[in-house]
Parts: sequence; C-alpha cells; structure tokens
Amino acid sequence: MATILPYRGMEPRIDPDAFIAETAVIIGDVEIGPASSIWYGCVLRGDVNAIRVGRNTNVQDGTIVHCNHDPNGDYRETGGGMPTHIGDNITIGHMALIHACKLEDDCFIGMRSVVMDDAVVESRAMVAAGAVVTPGKRVPKHELWAGTPAKLQRQLREEELEYFAYSADQYAKLAASYRS
Repeated sequence: MATILPYRGMEPRIDPDAFIAETAVIIGDVEIGPASSIWYGCVLRGDVNAIRVGRNTNVQDGTIVHCNHDPNGDYRETGGGMPTHIGDNITIGHMALIHACKLEDDCFIGMRSVVMDDAVVESRAMVAAGAVVTPGKRVPKHELWAGTPAKLQRQLREEELEYFAYSADQYAKLAASYRS
C-alpha cells in the first residue's frame, strides 16, 4: 500500500479513480484527479505549498514533485510561495524532477528531465528527455525544448502532438488494469 501521509493538518486528496502504486509517497497538500496515475517510487511532497495533479495524467516511476515555501509565512495564510500545478492529460516520464512550476494541459515531459521554479510548460509543448528547464522559463505551445539549459530545438510535428494524447490514454488504461 502506498504511503499517504498528512502534514500539518493537510491530508492528500486522491480521486478514487486514480492509481497510486504501492511504493509511491504522497504527503500533505496534494490533490490527484480521476484516471491519473502515480507510479512506483514517486514522491509528491506537498509540505510547504500545494501540489495539484489534474485528470488522466501519469507521473512515471521515480519522479519527484515538490513546491516552494513562502518566506513570509504559511502559504495557506499568505497565498505566497510557489505551488506546483500539473494539468490534465500529461505524461511525465520516468525519474523527472518537477519543482514549483506549472505544466499546462496536454504537454509532455521527457524522462530524467527537470522543470524548475516558476517555469511554465505550455499546453502541447514538449520537454525532451534529460532537459533542464531553468527557473522562470516558458516552453511555448508546439515547441520541443532540449538540453541543459533547455532551449528551443524545433517545432513539434503533428504526429508527435498526437502521441501526447495516446500516451496519456495508454497510461490511464494501464493504471486501470493495476486497480482491478
């Protein structure tokens, strides 16, 4: 059974239709939407701010998701710091690091990539495997960013964009088979 822990009175809220692998750790102010999946060895630690995961999103094995605190006090009172928002229909590849950023619906995050504080990956954009999106960067719609630090490589092809939806749906089906 997964480790699901409260922190300072904040209980994780997980849709009953989500799949959480046995070795995943979910802590504090975390919400996970329907048909989403958090795979083996993932840690989502909502201790110093909020983490939100939409519907039909897969967070693959070994991924770490965290947020950033508000130096002026408790984020629940000040509204400060940096939460992590992960939208709908997203694939986050194995061993990614997602920290205090925003991933818009229908984007794709490659394996072992890093998306840092206050960065935004727009809808239908892709961060390549191993890329590092540095703080405050914006990865625009329909673009592939790669490298360290990540930079624009090219525009995405239509078949790549179609794969994003396919990947999210395949992981939702796989998660459903694990739940049954």
